[in-house]
Amino acid sequence: MKLIPYTAIILFGGLSLATVATSETLQRGERPTDKIAADLNIPEQVFVTCFSDVQPARNHAPSGERQRMNKAVLLPCLQAENPTITNDMLDSVMDRYRPEGPMRG
Repeated sequence: MKLIPYTAIILFGGLSLATVATSETLQRGERPTDKIAADLNIPEQVFVTCFSDVQPARNHAPSGERQRMNKAVLLPCLQAENPTITNDMLDSVMDRYRPEGPMRG
């Protein structure tokens, strides 16, 4: 009997995590996924899917380590759809649409 509530919690947690990286939630985070995808010459859903594994800093000031970890996830995923995407291109596009302005490194 204890397994049933535990399972329900895991299922509910999984469902809520699955909604984290949708076009709508990224929009609420002020990231225009349609424009970002267009600038990267990929379908919007590809960007949303690739971005779902990124862990943005809540304070909008990620550490250098977090930036590198996120880039290591995001860039290869995007390049699988469009191999012409470079690190510099991705930085430029993301900076253009970052609500808090370009990253300062």
